[in-house]
Amino acid sequence: MVLFQDPLDNPMRIITIYVAQGLVCAWFAYLAYKILKRDRKRLNVIFSGFYISAVIGLIFNFIYGPIAHEGTILVLSYLTYFGVFYSPVFLVVFDLILLKSEKVITSFKQWLIFIAFGIFMACMIFFILNLDWGVRVNEDTEWSPEWQLPFFLYVIIGESLFGIIPILYLSFLIYNKFEDEQLKRKWKYFIFGFFALIIFLYGIFITNFLASRGINVRTALGAIGLISGIIGGYLMYNGVGRQLEK
Repeated sequence: MVLFQDPLDNPMRIITIYVAQGLVCAWFAYLAYKILKRDRKRLNVIFSGFYISAVIGLIFNFIYGPIAHEGTILVLSYLTYFGVFYSPVFLVVFDLILLKSEKVITSFKQWLIFIAFGIFMACMIFFILNLDWGVRVNEDTEWSPEWQLPFFLYVIIGESLFGIIPILYLSFLIYNKFEDEQLKRKWKYFIFGFFALIIFLYGIFITNFLASRGINVRTALGAIGLISGIIGGYLMYNGVGRQLEK
């Protein structure tokens, strides 16, 4: 039987999920819509996939937010992590296409990258199933997922090595290839926006890990995540997404 929490028991958590993360989710959905509305060519779809993947993950987060049942929360939190943490792979593929062209980064290579990263994300389930290594959630945690060290290291190292670092490296290569100053300025928006989203992403990692050490920073990092998520999403859209519409 799935039970539900009384919102008054933990009002700040509800505000963080449904206000802060809700605004980011709505904003990302709007930006993806703007990109796809104009054209649904492959490059547009891949770039919008970054926003859509994060939106799907956040929706699962909204579903388990009021629930007070360990098994249900673990399953839905896993789907949340998969959606949100999978999103950077779309930027990796997007950057590779811009840098090398679709003739070099063929559909097969693109799918190979998507599947390989998906396998990495799918392996999170082994940590989720092992409460000592993965995620702890019960009445003592106020039904908020708390990450154990092995899971924290797996996610943060994996995301950094296969997502964050490649995106930054490829983005700077692309920037250095531009000779037109206007294109360079636009691409700077993209890079700055991605840095802001790194803060949003790493904020999730740190919040959930520190919670298992008795350090509650959800409210503070939730506010920072709201600001960085909205600003970062807009800067990336303004630097690249707006041009994809044309």
